Amino acid sequence: MKVFNAVFPVLPGKTEAGRESAKAVMGPRRKEFEEMLKKEGITKESWFLQKTPHGDFVVVYFEAADVAKSFEILAKSQDPFARWFREQAKAVTGVDLEQQAEPPEQIVSVGY
Repeated sequence: MKVFNAVFPVLPGKTEAGRESAKAVMGPRRKEFEEMLKKEGITKESWFLQKTPHGDFVVVYFEAADVAKSFEILAKSQDPFARWFREQAKAVTGVDLEQQAEPPEQIVSVGY
């Protein structure tokens, strides 16, 4: 299993919108969210809101067999929930999930 972990800036004034999106995927839209994750091959996903002196950030962690493929599926999906999800991400962070981005480069990994 591969891991994706990245930090996305929250646009000024969009922290509450981010919280509302998170509430939606954990509440009334949870089934749709879980179905999307399964289609993308994601077995675990967590989001964290990190407040810093430089602004708020969303920390995203997920596990999948093929991280790049997970992003490709999300970017290309025409499923109504996937479109809504991409719109929320762009509105809150400015990140366009329809654009293929290179995954972060892992530079340290230690396990015991």
